[in-house]
Amino acid sequence: MPATKAMLAEFVGTFALMFVGGGAIIVTGGDNLVAIAFAHGLILAVMVSATMHISGGQINPAVSIALWLIKKQSWAQTGLFMSAQLVGAIAAALLLKMLLAGAYDVGDIGATLGEFSRAGSEHVSAAKTLGLEIIATFFLMFVIMGTAVDKRGVGRNAAIGGFGIGLTVAAAILAIGPATGASLNPARSFGPALVAWTWDMHGAYWAGPIFGAALAALAYRAVFGSGTDS
Repeated sequence: MPATKAMLAEFVGTFALMFVGGGAIIVTGGDNLVAIAFAHGLILAVMVSATMHISGGQINPAVSIALWLIKKQSWAQTGLFMSAQLVGAIAAALLLKMLLAGAYDVGDIGATLGEFSRAGSEHVSAAKTLGLEIIATFFLMFVIMGTAVDKRGVGRNAAIGGFGIGLTVAAAILAIGPATGASLNPARSFGPALVAWTWDMHGAYWAGPIFGAALAALAYRAVFGSGTDS
């Protein structure tokens, strides 16, 4: 698929994730964890399924970097995809601010923040935020490897792979959402951080997901073998 079309798919997928996920946080006031988890999980599932045949349905800079590390794509392609993902997240955050302001408290525009990362919390901890984001993103990338990358698995069926990935994100939000916001995705964190200018512990939302995804991709390839190279 031409690079411009693949980038557009990554833009649309990440835009949808930020718009639906961030919108769910805003309209529920951040108080309905189940609704927030399923909003993120469902939109990611359908967008990964819809874009997998175009761009691989990456929709996450940490995933793109991990795929580059295991030589599934070039660094140039990775950079283009990351740019599209970041722009998509920023555009969605801007529109959420414009369209929901007044009727709802847009606040930090659905930022991925939690008890361990939000400024002013008595439990702020960079180590805990980083650790939880690493573990959760490891799970996410492990599922991506098994359902979308490894052709011996259900990756041969893009729809099944997409829903496995979406359900993993929903599960992570249910488990650690109140603690860190369960970002697992630097673009999802960057969009609202830039628009709301809220940079609480932002570095952890890059370092944690990137490290966790890279570790999972490398470990999967080392342990489970050549299916990832097909």
